[in-house]
Amino acid sequence: MRHRDEALKIGWVSYENKLLLILFFTFGIVFFDRLALSFLFPFVSKELDLNNAQLGMLSSILALAWAASGAFFGAYTDRKGKRKTVLILSVLMFSLCSALSGLVGGFVGLLLLRAMMGLAEGPILPLSQTLMVEASTPSRRGLNMGLLQGSSAGLLGAVIAPPVIVALAVAYGWRTAFYLTCVPGLIAAALIWRHVRSTDSSGQAEAVPTGSRWALLRERNIWLSVLISCVFMAWFVIIISFAPTYLVNAKGFEPGTMSAVMSCMGVAWVIWGFAVPAISDRVGRRPALIFFSFVAACCPMAFLHVQSPALLGGLLLLTYTGLGCFTLFMATIPAETVPRAAMATALGMIMGFGELLGGFVAPTLAGLAADRWGLDVVMWVAAAGALLAGMLSLGLIETAPRRVGSGLLAAALKESQA
Repeated sequence: MRHRDEALKIGWVSYENKLLLILFFTFGIVFFDRLALSFLFPFVSKELDLNNAQLGMLSSILALAWAASGAFFGAYTDRKGKRKTVLILSVLMFSLCSALSGLVGGFVGLLLLRAMMGLAEGPILPLSQTLMVEASTPSRRGLNMGLLQGSSAGLLGAVIAPPVIVALAVAYGWRTAFYLTCVPGLIAAALIWRHVRSTDSSGQAEAVPTGSRWALLRERNIWLSVLISCVFMAWFVIIISFAPTYLVNAKGFEPGTMSAVMSCMGVAWVIWGFAVPAISDRVGRRPALIFFSFVAACCPMAFLHVQSPALLGGLLLLTYTGLGCFTLFMATIPAETVPRAAMATALGMIMGFGELLGGFVAPTLAGLAADRWGLDVVMWVAAAGALLAGMLSLGLIETAPRRVGSGLLAAALKESQA
């Protein structure tokens, strides 16, 4: 019996690592495609005659659609199952939409495709993190979720994407760059279909009645995570949407220099994406989130006040910590707060509200403000978002298994993961 249990454990851990690699690649491709427009916008705007407000709207419409579909399909899969099926269809659809972006002839067509892409991408994070939690050992939960959400997006979306996409645009045109973005997504869909186990359970639906979804907001950690998501999402979407244009138009950097600086952000994204959740496994979710939120507020200040590309890149490596924080308030803390049967619902809700207010409203307002008062204003707004996130984090209840002591909360957390 002992040898049989050990064999099962080894197989389970092997699947844990395999699942992590596949979902790491998949979510990284999501951000590769999502951020492609930001890096290509200096090229696209010249041909299609677009302004900063329209850039903000393009980011906003994707975030709005992402919010709606993420919240809907998170709750849907908690009730009906079919997580693997929804995940595969979502990957195929966003890959197609990204490629079709190369065919647009104006702002309206690009806006419609970004909306469709948002609808496709929305379910991927809550479904991926739910699958990852189910396959993770408690001592690796924060690390696994950080690698999946933070480091993957940073590596593929912010380290690899800038030089690759800009180089393709310079050599072959921005339309060709869009066409080629669908290839990694097709590979990801095939890997999910072949290797990811289906965890659909009809019994799970009975544990999450429709009315209980809004009851989740009575949980202190959930409604605080919703608020943190709104302001921190504004920090992220504003920086990632406007930084390439800011570096080219406000700083006067050449496209190659811009992509190099953005790659420094990507390296920081990869490092802090797993480092912050891993640190939280040891020191606790709450103190890690508070500290690194305040560090993240320094990132837009570096854009404003540093002129040297090399120095700016170095400071971005040190201060672009927010994507590690995202894993905590958007995935790990809620996953450790609610019952497993309500996990995708909670994650989809937090992501949905964040995308709606921080991802949809904030970039549009920031773009309008930039057209009126200059691009500097967007960085001030981003800094305020991170500062507010740090302040809100002071009210969170600790959930890290290593930091939670005995008592009712520990028992509740243990039961929720049963």
